[in-house]
Amino acid sequence: MSTPWTISEPVVRLGRHVQLPVRRRAVLLGLVLLTLVVGAVLATLSLGRLGIPVIELPASIVDVLGGDAQGKANFVLGNLRGPRLVVALGAGAALGASGALFQSVTRNPLGSPDVIGVSAGAGAGAAFVGLLMPSATSIVLGSVAGAALAVGLVAVSTGTGLSNPMRMILAGIGVSAMAYAFTQYVVYVVARDKASVLAAYINGSLNARGWDQAATIWIILALTAVPLALLSVPLGMTEMGAEVAAALGVEAGAVRRWAVLLSVLLAGGAVAVAGPISFVALTAPHITRRLAHSARPLLGLSAVTGALLLVLADLATQQVPLFDGLPVGILTLAIGGVYLGVLLVGEWRKS
Repeated sequence: MSTPWTISEPVVRLGRHVQLPVRRRAVLLGLVLLTLVVGAVLATLSLGRLGIPVIELPASIVDVLGGDAQGKANFVLGNLRGPRLVVALGAGAALGASGALFQSVTRNPLGSPDVIGVSAGAGAGAAFVGLLMPSATSIVLGSVAGAALAVGLVAVSTGTGLSNPMRMILAGIGVSAMAYAFTQYVVYVVARDKASVLAAYINGSLNARGWDQAATIWIILALTAVPLALLSVPLGMTEMGAEVAAALGVEAGAVRRWAVLLSVLLAGGAVAVAGPISFVALTAPHITRRLAHSARPLLGLSAVTGALLLVLADLATQQVPLFDGLPVGILTLAIGGVYLGVLLVGEWRKS
């Protein structure tokens, strides 16, 4: 059955049966967001005492990619800011898309990996497995397993799955507390000699990120890109209700299961490389929907917004004296906590 898009709305065709609607406002917003991301990238690489002048960046980047960079360019782009920036872009994009998926599945503006304990569970799994088998693959697997366990615990403990907002939040607080307590036990009892490193990680940090972490998160993004694109339209239909979705030829249950699976994978991957960075997944989809004036899940734009937010937050921790040396997760936690409070007040007023 064909999708009920208006005649004036252009579409991008993926094969014979899949059509992705293209809203002109969304396209314009995407261009603006990408421009802002480029600006944030240039600022990250060029500002500060170790910054490389913007006019020299293209040649320096080519030298680093070709293995010919030396001195300052090699140190800043190849070791210090380059991998950190690439990880920030990838982790932010993963968190933004993950948050959009969760909010669509739950049909709840508060449904995000941060609020329902997924990020905390992923952090606990990554910290524990990382001590036993400290490799990139094992940490990602531990993080995803922890995230999946957290979702399962929340769904079971509410008694109604992920459909009741207040129960979900309360269950998420409980799961987050348990995961955080377990992580603290691992840090301060099991691995005291690594306490300082793990303490920074569990707060969400981009310090000392390397190209291994950058490759990990971008591989996850590449693997999920096509499924996300294919899921975007049917996911929007499920927000109209299972009966409407069924009438349009979409099985809502299967779509939501795939959405949760992809969300867990994206959130787990982001936590594996950067720690549990809070509230990017909550705020990015909200900002995107407001700017796009759209009620449908905007997965790609939410990913770009998430990347922009995390790069800007990390830039603040590097260049603003007040935040110097602060793990980026603490800054996003402070800002996102205020945003969550505003959302909660709005939800209570509606109810």
